[in-house]
Amino acid sequence: MAKSTAKKVEENTASVAGDMKNYAHQIWLAGLGAYAKAGKEGADYFKKLVTEGEAVEKQGKELVSSQVESATSRVNSKVESIRERFQTRTGTSLNKVEEVFDERVASALSRMGIPSKKDVDQLSAKLDDLTAAIKSMESK
Repeated sequence: MAKSTAKKVEENTASVAGDMKNYAHQIWLAGLGAYAKAGKEGADYFKKLVTEGEAVEKQGKELVSSQVESATSRVNSKVESIRERFQTRTGTSLNKVEEVFDERVASALSRMGIPSKKDVDQLSAKLDDLTAAIKSMESK
C-alpha cells in the first residue's frame, strides 16, 4: 500500500511538473508573441504618430501665420491712422517732416566736413572718368 501511494505521489508530481513546464512554455510563447506584435504594431503606431504630428504642425503654422497677418494688418491700420491724424493736426505730411529732418542732418554733416551721398557719387563718377582716360592712354 505504501508503494502505491508513493507511486501516486510520484505520478502526481510528474504530472504537476509536466503541467508547470507546459504553462511555462505557453507563457514564454505568449511573451514572444507580444514582443513580435509590439514590434510590428509599434512601427505602425510610430508612423501614425508622425503623420498626426505633421498635421498638428501644419495647423499650428497656419494659425501662427493668420495671427501674424492679423497683427500686421492692425499695426498697419494704426500707423495709417496716426499718419492721418498727424497730417490733419499739423497740416503737413510725415514726408515733409522727414524731408526737413534729412535736410537738417545733411546740413549738420556738411558743417562737420562729412561729404554727402551726392558728393561721393560725383567723386566716384570723376574717378571712373579718370580711370577710363588712363586706360585709353595706356593702350596707345
